[in-house]
Amino acid sequence: MIMNKMKNFKRRFSLSVPRTETIEESLAEFTEQFNQLHNRRNESEGLAARSSWQRPPAGVQHLLPNRQRGGAGAALPWRAVPAAAEPAPLLHGGRQQEALSAHGYPPAPGIPTEATDGEPRSAQAAQPHVPPGLPDIGFGKLETYVKLDKLGEGTYATVFKGRSKLTENLVALKEIRLEHEEGAPCTAIREVSLLKNLKHANIVTLHDLIHTDRSLTLVFEYLDSDLKQYLDHCGNLMSMHNVKIFMFQLLRGLAYCHHRKILHRDLKPQNLLINERGELKLADFGLARAKSVPTKTYSNEVVTLWYRPPDVLLGSTEYSTPIDMWGVGCIHYEMATGRPLFPGSTVKEELHLIFRLLGTPTEETWPGVTAFSEFRTYSFPCYLPQPLINHAPRLDTDGIHLLSSLLLYESKSRMSAEAALSHSYFRSLGERVHQLEDTASIFSLKEIQLQKDPGYRGLAFQQPGRGKNRRQSIF
Repeated sequence: MIMNKMKNFKRRFSLSVPRTETIEESLAEFTEQFNQLHNRRNESEGLAARSSWQRPPAGVQHLLPNRQRGGAGAALPWRAVPAAAEPAPLLHGGRQQEALSAHGYPPAPGIPTEATDGEPRSAQAAQPHVPPGLPDIGFGKLETYVKLDKLGEGTYATVFKGRSKLTENLVALKEIRLEHEEGAPCTAIREVSLLKNLKHANIVTLHDLIHTDRSLTLVFEYLDSDLKQYLDHCGNLMSMHNVKIFMFQLLRGLAYCHHRKILHRDLKPQNLLINERGELKLADFGLARAKSVPTKTYSNEVVTLWYRPPDVLLGSTEYSTPIDMWGVGCIHYEMATGRPLFPGSTVKEELHLIFRLLGTPTEETWPGVTAFSEFRTYSFPCYLPQPLINHAPRLDTDGIHLLSSLLLYESKSRMSAEAALSHSYFRSLGERVHQLEDTASIFSLKEIQLQKDPGYRGLAFQQPGRGKNRRQSIF
């Protein structure tokens, strides 16, 4: 039984872990923690006392690994990532401060830090403040969070709006049901393994992780809405200034991912969360992948149909960061016009809509297109390209140029996220937006403010029952 689970775990993990280290090293670390998970309740107090670090509470295992910096393959116990917005425990010693800055959170209390001259230094960390009368709460404990509203339910997970008893902040609780034989879905493993390394103002923060016999709960920061809801509420008529601000934030978060060779692979308005301040954050990394080898093949069953690039629609499994840039172009158009660009219901219809607008590709306009068997099979009519300005008249010249640079058939020709941030389309936002730290919000600049949308219908983030109507793409 255990061997079968380990084989299944190895297969899932090999598809999920970012290649900053070898699969063997990472798997060795995950294997040790996997064994701890199954042996936890069988360990005696004597074994626990001889351990060189403090283990998590019984019945709860933290599933985010942190590597001891003193040697390759050394592993620390699973533990959760504290909320970025919450005060971190104070550490003593220069090397511990260095560890804090390197990983974004401090070592867990009692865990020895890197050895100096062969002698480990003990980590003295202040425990988070626990309100009187609540002694059993803390990171990694299900009792720490109160469920408030059910936001939706999918095949594998249920999402709740919740509140942390520790901080009194609202959180989103993504409760993933565990099958007895299969364990955690690969999408959950993927999401955790990637999000633990992504610390950016425009990427949703994973605060905590809780494992029980029946479920795996991911605790995220809570955001009030998503881009789809935002568009619905403003009558699909956004201020063009707001389109520019949202577009810049989307590109900013995506450039951060792409710089770390991470493909999101599921960009769509429902996966772009927005809070009442107007901060936009990338969410749902369940389909994301760490791409390390340029020629590696991946699945072509990725990206919601409306935002899927034509090369992937035609069956290509060799792709890189440009797979996300096509979706960025589709989202840009949708914000500017209030309607989806290519709302096809099948792959063939989706390709037909694309070719009808951008022109049926040829070997001259898209070298290699005739090599796709699907392209030859469908026998599309010969359409001529139409001017995008006729379909998105609210975009200015710079906006049309940016859109055109993203909606290119040949993937390697599409503009990158980093290059798009420097496009003249964003000149009106000023120079300081390009000088922000990764974790700094664009709204920390006083000159950046949202305007009232022309189709504004009231308080966008205070509509009763809005959470239950959210399109559930985060499952």
